[in-house]
Amino acid sequence: MIKGLAITPPVLGRISIGRVVEKNGIRLPQKDDQFTITSQIQEKDAGWLLHPLDEELRKDAPNGKLRTIPVRMLFNDADLNLRAEYTMFDRKSGRPMCVGNGDACKRLTQAGVQSLPCPGPPLCEFGKGGLCKPYGRLNVKVGDDDDLGTFIFRTTGYNSIRTLAARLSYYQAISGGLLAYMPLELKLRGKSTTQSHRTPIYYVDLVVQEGMSLQDAVAQAKETARRSGDDGLDQAALDAAAAKGFGNALFDYEEDAEVLEEFFPLAKTHTSFGKEGDSVEAESIVSELQSRRDRQQKAIEGA
Repeated sequence: MIKGLAITPPVLGRISIGRVVEKNGIRLPQKDDQFTITSQIQEKDAGWLLHPLDEELRKDAPNGKLRTIPVRMLFNDADLNLRAEYTMFDRKSGRPMCVGNGDACKRLTQAGVQSLPCPGPPLCEFGKGGLCKPYGRLNVKVGDDDDLGTFIFRTTGYNSIRTLAARLSYYQAISGGLLAYMPLELKLRGKSTTQSHRTPIYYVDLVVQEGMSLQDAVAQAKETARRSGDDGLDQAALDAAAAKGFGNALFDYEEDAEVLEEFFPLAKTHTSFGKEGDSVEAESIVSELQSRRDRQQKAIEGA
């Protein structure tokens, strides 16, 4: 196996609750009140091409808005299905520069990768100012066309990451470690907060599929796990292989510049938004943050 390459689940498409739109020649992320399932093909004018599953699931959705998606997990270990860390990306290369968990981090410096304390974005001088955010990736199975292929939901939202992490760990525990066999669905929820100025914000939840009780879902998971074992499928070995693949690289790096565009839009070609929703030019902000980062880097090298 090539060292330094993170071996992640095969991705068939994307699940999003937003999109990138162009306004006055500037490409900006825009939130939505429904799911969209796309392929991995993006056209210059049309954007991400819809996956056939999007139309199929949308047919039965109220008002044509896709707000639930039936899914299954690929792994029994909750942490293998959802990977979430504080992440700071390099704005030019799109590669992660620093990845941490609030306790420790791995940071790319001119001297190589260093292990350092991680106080989290609000207290970190290296990544403050919006350069470092929580970044979560959830891989789920949708449909039956590919036994090991997944659709990926990426998010930098605290609400989605916190909710998904809790649900996954709870379902893993209550099913007796049979998370991969639980019949679940992604569900879009909305709420208003003082930080959102009482306008709705949307986040992703994970629940038992509609029409089933938790007891029924666990019973089904146990029966499905029994049949899979009888057929010779080794779920424990699959989890072990995934853990080894994730650990093969220092950073879980995705070759996807659109991640920056959609979730980390603070760059010279973008506009960021102030607290009241007014747009402010980000170029001067980026310049100042870059200068600050350069000064910090020199201080580290001279220490």
